[in-house]
Amino acid sequence: MNIYDTANRLAQEIKSSEEYNNYKSAKEAINLKPELKEKIQEFEKVRYDAQLSAIQTGKDDEEKVKKMQELYVELIAIDDVKKYFDAEIKFNIILADVNKIIGEAVEDILK
Repeated sequence: MNIYDTANRLAQEIKSSEEYNNYKSAKEAINLKPELKEKIQEFEKVRYDAQLSAIQTGKDDEEKVKKMQELYVELIAIDDVKKYFDAEIKFNIILADVNKIIGEAVEDILK
């Protein structure tokens, strides 16, 4: 069995998954509403800045975290955005699980 064939089959399985298709549909719905897309992009920037600050300083920047939380609360009150975030989380869990499985399979040579 060729490892690349297996990887391609896995890619097709992921693209056929309910989580992938739900995320794709939710993203397409957001892309049809530029104002929502812009708000999500703003939230992602604020979240990135808060995470980067926490990594660089070793502690949360309370002001950035508060702003991120406020934006999130505002956004999840919008049905399309809540569906998008929920679908994104579920899809990212699948990717993280696959990465974890692969990582665990080769961890003996990574130590």
